[in-house]
Amino acid sequence: MKLGKLAGFVLATLWLSPALAQDSAADRAAGAAAEPSPAAEEADIVVTAARTVLPPSALPLTIDIIGKEALDQQIILSGSVTDAVAALTPSFSPTRGKLSGAGETLRGRSPLYAINGIPQSTPLRDGSRDGFTIDGFFVDRVELIYGSNALQGIGGTGGIVNQVTVGAPMQEGVSGRVLLQGSADGDVRSDGFGAKAAGLVQYKADRFDATVGASYERRGVFFDARGRRIGLNLTQGETQTSDAVSLFGRFGYALSPTARLDLMASRYELKGDGEFVAVPGNRLTGVPTTAARGTPPGIPAANRTESVALSLTDTDLGGGNFVSQVFFNRSRDTFGGELGPIAAFQDIRIAPVGTLFDQSQNRSRKLGGKISYERAVPGFEDLTAIVGFDALFDTTEQRLIATNRVWVPPTEFRSLAPFAQANLKLFDGLVRLAGGARWENVEIRIDDYTTLATTTNPRGGVLVSGGSPKFDDVLLNGGVIVEPAQGIRFYASYAEGFTVPDVGRITRAIGAPGVDLDNFLDISPIISNNREIGAEVKRGPVDASVTYFWSTSSRGQLLVARPDGIFDVQRQRVEIEGLELNLGVAMPIDGLRLSAGYAHILGRSDTNADDRVDTDLDGTNISPDRLNLAASFDRGRVSARVQTQVYFSRTFDGLVRDPRNDFGGYTLTDAYLGYQVGPGRIILSAQNIFNRQYIDYNSDVRLPTDNLSFFAGRGRNMTLAWDMRF
Repeated sequence: MKLGKLAGFVLATLWLSPALAQDSAADRAAGAAAEPSPAAEEADIVVTAARTVLPPSALPLTIDIIGKEALDQQIILSGSVTDAVAALTPSFSPTRGKLSGAGETLRGRSPLYAINGIPQSTPLRDGSRDGFTIDGFFVDRVELIYGSNALQGIGGTGGIVNQVTVGAPMQEGVSGRVLLQGSADGDVRSDGFGAKAAGLVQYKADRFDATVGASYERRGVFFDARGRRIGLNLTQGETQTSDAVSLFGRFGYALSPTARLDLMASRYELKGDGEFVAVPGNRLTGVPTTAARGTPPGIPAANRTESVALSLTDTDLGGGNFVSQVFFNRSRDTFGGELGPIAAFQDIRIAPVGTLFDQSQNRSRKLGGKISYERAVPGFEDLTAIVGFDALFDTTEQRLIATNRVWVPPTEFRSLAPFAQANLKLFDGLVRLAGGARWENVEIRIDDYTTLATTTNPRGGVLVSGGSPKFDDVLLNGGVIVEPAQGIRFYASYAEGFTVPDVGRITRAIGAPGVDLDNFLDISPIISNNREIGAEVKRGPVDASVTYFWSTSSRGQLLVARPDGIFDVQRQRVEIEGLELNLGVAMPIDGLRLSAGYAHILGRSDTNADDRVDTDLDGTNISPDRLNLAASFDRGRVSARVQTQVYFSRTFDGLVRDPRNDFGGYTLTDAYLGYQVGPGRIILSAQNIFNRQYIDYNSDVRLPTDNLSFFAGRGRNMTLAWDMRF
């Protein structure tokens, strides 16, 4: 593979470069992925998503941490945690700027979103709203683990995006934070104004501590660089012209110097305001979709997520680290009705074809538990072992809420998974061996149901026999780490992850009678693997890394558009490979740092079922190549950052090709400036400072005849904020 040869050359160059071997404290750069804050640069930081207290350098994984300062900067610039991750991580797809994240991938596959390890993704009927489940104001850092893995169970085929919420206060008494901000487009139009107010209060007294907070955000209309309103996706949902309320609480009690009981609760709701309708654009003439004042039919698209978790931890239980958690998560994803009746929802038994209006809503509930214990093996302290057990029960359905019909029948998912990991230090840390296994025992249960009526069968759908398909598999991982000198690390690893296909899309699309779900192959699990080799240097002013990875799944999942714009699932062999490069350098000027990152990803699938890949993955399923460049300054009262993201053009070749879906590429630049005044900071930021006009990636690479889904990207947008801590 060409990428493999290139990766080998870069690895060799990185190893031989004497400039990277300077002795001083390690310093973490932004590079091709997340740019962490100083708090995230400590060698002893614990990545909770990895299920171990060992430092990242002891794990054969590509891990990045977006620390609090970097995260807050990006959220001020772009508005959400998902946008922050996408801006800093070239292997992550460009975001759509919508409430739906359909098609947004990490290393070409869907990541698992989590809050403190609580899964937010709903793979049974993926509503793609998992990036909007908590306000970033309450997130302390984001942990990114790249590539397929089963560390957190189902869903991590592209990696893990774990949002770690603000922790317990460290000092006695009352402390907190207040954020006030306003935003406007480059021409300061009245309907483009947005505002946010958020507050957090923390209290600690002896063994007890409490953290409570709330945020409210009103987003106005988005404008492109030519001053036109950006079109609305009323069906999938919008972040523009919306109101979002987020509530957060965390309460802790120290049972002993090492044991702690922790209760976390979060509620997030984002609703469209229903004041604008979409106006179709024209792909042939290059005119993007826009919006006009009006009242769309039905209830505006919305997203509501509630999470509760109770954790008991003890960092010194029998000489080891004990972690346990029980959690409940509930979500409701309401989809809008676009411009009127949707063809797929017509039923002549209810109303004449073409007159029946309806809209759908995903409803999902999760109940789960996690327990693990980690310690060095007595008498063999260089060997650290972890044993644990996870359980997850998920029920998901999709209903048509205007007529109370079932589009996706209630689907129950049950996973029981014991696991074990080991990490062996050899030759005084020169070499580490790591590996483990997770035994997934899964059952999916669906009762008998009838599909919706269709245009070919307008008087009723087909009867489908339910079932309880089961599968179990041992998912393996292993790797080796070589650290010839402090701050220089080489590693190679293999890991397997799993998910289920979008069962909802599959079950609702069944059109032939006589299907029995007990032996319906399209519901079989997706087992993906991730193999990678990498090198890292964190010495002196330099932080550099290179990773080459390749991943396969014999029965992967692709989203394929139907003529009516609804996406169905196809099961095909998928192969993905990629190269990621990071470089960050602290300059001689105190506080100045330059960074660059690059990601090149190739993906192909088997479209003719001969078990050989023959066609490039399209833009719905893979991200473009990207170069990130940034300069940041942090000294005294001043903090500043300028960042540029270059998205390179791409063509999609193979047996199936539509040149109208080729990607033209674009370049965006953002800027941030903060100045400390007393206990607070005044912040001015600008997104797309050069006001570049472009069609967003997701619109450019799919649905070439759909003039309603032809969206321009956001033009220059400015934010003024006051961030105070007390």
